[in-house]
Amino acid sequence: MTQPRILVTGATGKVGGAVVAQLRAAGVPVRALVRGEAEFPEGVQTVRGDLGDPASLGAALEGVDAVFLVWPFLSADGASDVIDVIGKHARRVVYLSSAGVQDRGGKEEAGEAITMFHTELERLVEASGLEWTALRPTGFAGNTLGWAQEVRATGAVRAPLAGLARPLIHEADMAAVAVQALTTDALLGARPVITGPELVTQERQVALIGEAIGRPVRFDEVTLEEAVEQMKAAGYPAELVEAVLPAQAKMIDHPEPVNDEVERITGTPARSFREWAVDHAADFR
Repeated sequence: MTQPRILVTGATGKVGGAVVAQLRAAGVPVRALVRGEAEFPEGVQTVRGDLGDPASLGAALEGVDAVFLVWPFLSADGASDVIDVIGKHARRVVYLSSAGVQDRGGKEEAGEAITMFHTELERLVEASGLEWTALRPTGFAGNTLGWAQEVRATGAVRAPLAGLARPLIHEADMAAVAVQALTTDALLGARPVITGPELVTQERQVALIGEAIGRPVRFDEVTLEEAVEQMKAAGYPAELVEAVLPAQAKMIDHPEPVNDEVERITGTPARSFREWAVDHAADFR
């Protein structure tokens, strides 16, 4: 593909925003799908639309060659209609999936809401007739921004599973892989699992955030039961709470494998969680 015009959904989020920035830096025409007012650097076109309303996407897709698809809902309801609309305009879709998705023939556990909707989205994308890539990242380093308010207010993080170690991945690395999938043919029909460069426990993540902001931050471990109540009180949907915490607890004994796919695909080693913390220090100060 030569200089495709690319539509980025989830453009105001961390990953989508990084995809927009990297495409713009590479001189690739990029269009950001937004639901409301949003500011982007000069050269980025913004178009209103909502994935929850497929009929609103026509103008955003006009003249588009490829779509970076971030699905913002906890079920696949409505996804078929969205992919149908994409298929009427674009010829390629790159879907931000999850490392938890099992390839066909693997066991899928009922109740794992996040894995289930990603699995269904992948199937819909593959059946669409579009050129496709499904990116399967491990945990997002950016999810630790959920600790930011607590760190600013108390200098501590109250959470379960201090020893949970994950190869969290920087949004810039997910974006770099996405850019390769969007602008070259190297990842057509691929489902690359992409990870950070090392396993880092949650307790260590908090310590690294402290180093990045120049003051100690402590990890105060709570029970899983307390964490469930915290998440529900914070407004997280019950199906999300019931999916995330048990899955994370299992990772204590069965951590996610670490690989070098980011470097293989992009030519640059994956960024560490320490680097991510430095990049986002202002969020925690």
